[in-house]
Amino acid sequence: MNRLTLEEKKKILHDRIKGYKRVAVAYSGGVDSTLLLAVAARVLNGNAVAVTAVSPLQPTSEVQEAFKVARELGVSHYRVDTGEMAHDEFVLNDQNRCYVCKKIIFSDIRKMTSGIGITAVAHAANVDDLNDFRPGMKAAEELDILSPLIDARMTKTDIRELSRQMGLPTWNKPAAACLASRIPYGMPITPGALEKIEAAENVLKALGFNGFRVRHHGETAKIELRPSDFTRLMMPERRLTVISEFKRIGYTIIAMDLEGYSQGSLNRAIPSSEKSS
Repeated sequence: MNRLTLEEKKKILHDRIKGYKRVAVAYSGGVDSTLLLAVAARVLNGNAVAVTAVSPLQPTSEVQEAFKVARELGVSHYRVDTGEMAHDEFVLNDQNRCYVCKKIIFSDIRKMTSGIGITAVAHAANVDDLNDFRPGMKAAEELDILSPLIDARMTKTDIRELSRQMGLPTWNKPAAACLASRIPYGMPITPGALEKIEAAENVLKALGFNGFRVRHHGETAKIELRPSDFTRLMMPERRLTVISEFKRIGYTIIAMDLEGYSQGSLNRAIPSSEKSS
């Protein structure tokens, strides 16, 4: 099969969205969902809305940015407060966590959109997601959540390039994920842990870093940075600031992963046979 050009993928995406007539986009404010929302807004001329799930799992700054960008795109934007932390299945934090989380979020979004007469709900999964451990995709399928970027065979690179062409402010934004993804499987998710992770990552953000994670291992914080940022972090003033601030937050051991930042690094602990099941 010949490889599709970006223009061909763009046409498929537009055609898919046109067929929805009216659609709600599950909108996080990230690169993928911003592109999907922007295209839907243009193609459907006011018949696309954004729905953002809000809970302690989303960094406050990400939620604020999502509302800002949605306003700039001129779409109606709804907030849905989701209650993942009230579900023992989620708090337990086993390898099924992402499935449980997405089932809760998409169910809550569907309840909200049905109240405003919208039956088509889309999320921004792309074809690269199919190559990672993403149990949340199963929840999307079970609840009939549409995946137009996958239908258009769009990769993350395609999405960034099309976002750049469209002048979207998120085109080069680092990948984001919920705060629970910083906690190793088997370690219960608590409000306190989520607060510590968010506070620690805000410290790094304030120091000018991007494309990083702070993995939470109880009293230990493991920093994952791009290798090109290692030297900058180890400059005495920055290093001492990180140590001081992380200890104030509640971490007693502050470590750095010499392998550098890797998206979904905690999934390495999952056997390959279980990832494909």
